[in-house]
Amino acid sequence: MTQHWTLDDIDWAAFDASKVDADLLRTVKAASLVEANAPDYVTYLSQVFSDDPELLAEIERWGVEEEQHGAALARWAELADPTFSFDKALKDFQEGYSIPMDVDESTRGSRGGELLARCVVETGTSSFYSAIRDASEEPVLKQVAANLARDEFNHYKLFYDHFLRYEKDVPSKMRRLKIALGRVNEADDDELSYAYYCANTPAADYDREGCAKAYQARALGLYQRRHTDRLVAMIANACGIKIGARVAKPLTSVVWWGFSNHAKRLAKAA
Repeated sequence: MTQHWTLDDIDWAAFDASKVDADLLRTVKAASLVEANAPDYVTYLSQVFSDDPELLAEIERWGVEEEQHGAALARWAELADPTFSFDKALKDFQEGYSIPMDVDESTRGSRGGELLARCVVETGTSSFYSAIRDASEEPVLKQVAANLARDEFNHYKLFYDHFLRYEKDVPSKMRRLKIALGRVNEADDDELSYAYYCANTPAADYDREGCAKAYQARALGLYQRRHTDRLVAMIANACGIKIGARVAKPLTSVVWWGFSNHAKRLAKAA
């Protein structure tokens, strides 16, 4: 098994403050808090899959890697903005936001549905960090984002492989698509907006809608067509939907049109 990268593998000495983008910095600060909150998700998933030792071991490993993502993003953010205190921002975030953890069943209705939803999350994070990697001119962030994008793709494969063990829970492709789209829509929930608030504007009153739009405007504005094309392909694969070449091009064109126009509208309003 290939050894996973560590923070010591990052060339921190190559950091170039002159190439830090202020909007990208705000986005990275928020992402660092969400990634560092992985232990809550480990607890939740471990309770849902308490009788599956094989998956439990993978969930623990996944959680360690997710926390490392938070640590890497936090270290870069503190280099880029020495006034940013990751520890304080994370404390504020965890005091004001948490997921339900006192459960023994998936909120998706089945364990197969839970794993499918995880595939969607990892699709989103893989494409997000790929977009950061391609957008950033700062060499250290580019390296960090490349590592994270690769990890998140591997996490997608991890959850997809285990989903295949539970796919009988969600036999209908339409049901799978409904779960996937539902999880995509949850990107508008309080987690990202509150993380953006705690990381960037903690002195102000919390404006959920304003913070959500500010985060999305910056995050979605990073994407290029190739990132959304891959996002569509990965979600379709998780749902068991085969998209032929004749359908793929118009479908991905429509998705990109909607995605890019939404990002432009948010940018104007921000």
